[in-house]
Amino acid sequence: MRILPFPALLLLIMFQGCDATPEDSKPPGQTPEINQEKQLRLKLLNAKPGDVIEIATGTIAMTRSLILNESGVTIRGAGMDKTILSFKSQIAGAEGLLVNASDFTIEDIAIEDARGDALKINEGKNIIVRRVRTEWTNGPDTNNGAYGIYPVQTENTLIEDSIAIAASDAGIYVGQSRNVVVRNNRAEFNVAGIEIENTISADVYGNTAINNTGGILVFNMPDLPQPGYATRVYNNTINHNNTENFGARGTAVAGVPAGSGIVVNSNDQVEIFDNDIKDNQTANIIISSYFSVGEPISRKTADAFDPYPEAIFIYDNRFSGGGNKPDGAELEALRVAVFGDTGAFPNVLWDGIINSEKAENGILKPEFAICLGNGDAGIVNLDNGNENKNLSTDIKNHSCTLEKLPPIELGFSLSAG
Repeated sequence: MRILPFPALLLLIMFQGCDATPEDSKPPGQTPEINQEKQLRLKLLNAKPGDVIEIATGTIAMTRSLILNESGVTIRGAGMDKTILSFKSQIAGAEGLLVNASDFTIEDIAIEDARGDALKINEGKNIIVRRVRTEWTNGPDTNNGAYGIYPVQTENTLIEDSIAIAASDAGIYVGQSRNVVVRNNRAEFNVAGIEIENTISADVYGNTAINNTGGILVFNMPDLPQPGYATRVYNNTINHNNTENFGARGTAVAGVPAGSGIVVNSNDQVEIFDNDIKDNQTANIIISSYFSVGEPISRKTADAFDPYPEAIFIYDNRFSGGGNKPDGAELEALRVAVFGDTGAFPNVLWDGIINSEKAENGILKPEFAICLGNGDAGIVNLDNGNENKNLSTDIKNHSCTLEKLPPIELGFSLSAG
């Protein structure tokens, strides 16, 4: 047997021990936080269907985006105030966490200060986002990421019991999706608290949207793969959404006036009921066509895009305050001219622009009407298409009802997790 001299034996022992370096040791240039980031990145890279990736209590400083491309995976933290992925020192990547997968669940975790969107889920089916907090901890700022919780082109999506704070576009945004439930969340100090855009069949209920620029938005935008319709907004608290608009110039939400409770733009079959809506200074509910908030529509776009809001049913909401200090000189001048120095817009503000092909004698046909069944709540038709010449508060043409929409059925149980 060959006996190694002592110096060689010592070197051999040292090299053999390199693979067993304790996790909390600090090799040159590497901290425990970077170890945690690297380990999480590897877990996502190597994930297989059925995997549950658990992340313990603590804050992990992230320097790059995280990406998951495997379906059937769950990411689970210890609580949205206990497990925090902090991207304050992010140097690369467009998102905090990007998911390109189906049958995905994420729960009990926070994503803070992402350079771009906090959590983006792209083209997946059967998505659950539960008890997730996305936040930019510096508060409202145009330089914050655009979206907090951001599923796009998804099907069967549930977002519940989550919190979104200080996104420069929308705190919770669901775009170009189908069969969606957004329930029991809190959105605060975003430009748009909750936004449903170009989405077919959505239920938005039990949420609290306060201190945003606009509380809950239901939009259709042109040049996207599908138009949206059939959204129910009910049993929400939508108060004091008066934060100055800090959206980036040129984005769709940059035109949302501060003081907007619920905004329906260019969307059809929207049912708004059983909400508590209070003290939104422009209007508690705004209904508008694309012509009031967007750029002129090209002929090509006009052939494929319906810019008019139709079949809107508003009933049994509880209104208080609002409409007394609209954002923008033009709206403020209209308020004073029509309602006096101390007056306020009615609870529903409508731009009054309609598709003449769906109207008779200048009034929308019954199946396309904007119907209001809300006690003594009023509506103002601004007649924006005619330079406000025929502004009206006559409720006669809005005293109607529409067939109610059915509840959303997802492809999985809606019982609480």
